[in-house]
Amino acid sequence: MKIVLTTLNARFAHTAIGLRYLYANMQELQAVTQIMEFSINDALQSVAEKLLVEKPTIIGLGVYIWNVSEISELVHILKKVSPQTTIILGGPEVSYQPFRVNFESVDYIIQGEGDSAFYELCKRIELGEKSEKIIPITLPKLKELQLPYKYYSDSDIKNRYIYVEISRGCPFECEFCLSSMDEKVRAFNLEEILAEFETLWQRGARNFKFVDRTFNLNMKAANAILDFFLSKEPPYFAHFEVIPDHFPSSLRKKIKAFPDGALQLEIGIQTLNEEVAKRISRVLNLEKIESNIRFLQEETTAHIHLDLIVGLPGESLESFGKNLDTLMGISSCEIQIGILKKLSGTYIDRHDKEYEMVYSDIPPYDILKNSQLSFETIQIMKRFARFWDLAYNSGNFKNSINLLWRDESVFENFYAFSLWAYKQTDSTWKISLERLGELIFRYITEVKRANVEQTATLMLKDMMKLKGRAIPKYLKGFADDFSVEAKLGTSGFNKRQQ
Repeated sequence: MKIVLTTLNARFAHTAIGLRYLYANMQELQAVTQIMEFSINDALQSVAEKLLVEKPTIIGLGVYIWNVSEISELVHILKKVSPQTTIILGGPEVSYQPFRVNFESVDYIIQGEGDSAFYELCKRIELGEKSEKIIPITLPKLKELQLPYKYYSDSDIKNRYIYVEISRGCPFECEFCLSSMDEKVRAFNLEEILAEFETLWQRGARNFKFVDRTFNLNMKAANAILDFFLSKEPPYFAHFEVIPDHFPSSLRKKIKAFPDGALQLEIGIQTLNEEVAKRISRVLNLEKIESNIRFLQEETTAHIHLDLIVGLPGESLESFGKNLDTLMGISSCEIQIGILKKLSGTYIDRHDKEYEMVYSDIPPYDILKNSQLSFETIQIMKRFARFWDLAYNSGNFKNSINLLWRDESVFENFYAFSLWAYKQTDSTWKISLERLGELIFRYITEVKRANVEQTATLMLKDMMKLKGRAIPKYLKGFADDFSVEAKLGTSGFNKRQQ
């Protein structure tokens, strides 16, 4: 018997912690099991070839929203070439029905957490015992599981993200999120986790990405993990997903102690409209949210990543705009703008009729229209989100981007810019940094009629902050001006660069 565990990661820098959990808990079958990772950018026939060269009896595939279409095609190839190979699927995209991608040709589907269930199924297959095609969800006892961290290779530690967790589940019931399906939060043995992290650290790991949905829910565990990093010499990087309204003094004190560049916090805001939040069973404490974001912005060096969603049931474009303006009024951190998705198993579907929610059945299952937002408006907001990432979240235009809105509505002004920019490009992809800078410069000076010299000064600060970068053509004339050079405080602008 030969077993291969595999998946298609979103990119090479990612690692699959799920495969390593399965491998860690294969007991005596671990000796005939191996992990093979690929990315969605790999040619699928080449992936199939590499898998089948191993002559596996069983192939276990992890299925996620970013790879579900590619996995479906890969399964098709594998079954055409090697129909005798048993294919087992697991992961979020097959944990709840309806399945919106065709997986009829697979042999088995394990729903939910497969850490123990995969081994048990493989054992039954080895013994020739029959099993149902769909294995229902069972929750393993986390403190009894073998941990996966020793199975990160030295190459993983050197070149890729190391994913870790101290708990699973989420106590909240946000209807758009698969984590709302979990019954409760369950924790791993904290002492064992810390020992594993220490081993990773000694092996050279410095980039830790926690996949816990609510890292700052349990203060004892959160403080212990933060103390682990604070006891180490930088540089290192730790990423946590946190809830926005739970930052007691002990947590604040530790977050303030982290050095610059060492800590990233992802905070799911989604909406600040209390009526909309209540409709989707999301808890909002606006006063605490604002206080905590201001604290993180003003008193820490943590990199903050806030999330907002377009398309929630009953939320108008005006309401979304107010959300963005409010966040921008209290923080200058990254704001990720996402489009609502309808994931199988979530309760967001209960609003379909009342709010005329129409979603795509093709991954990522995003909203196409609803009673508040037309298909055209959703398309505009997708482009808005893309331009927002390029122009604002990228951090490439920190000095000049504020000229797009000054003291006016951020949303209304950036909305107008995104409409104008799309007319110039007819695309939101493959736009170079120089082209994007030129678009911003032209819009500010030609449409907003801002002072050209002031705009050029700020744009030059943005565009020339990296040594060796050539002066963009649209700014060369301004770089000749000694007064601009003096304002920039740099000797980098000279005629030889032209």
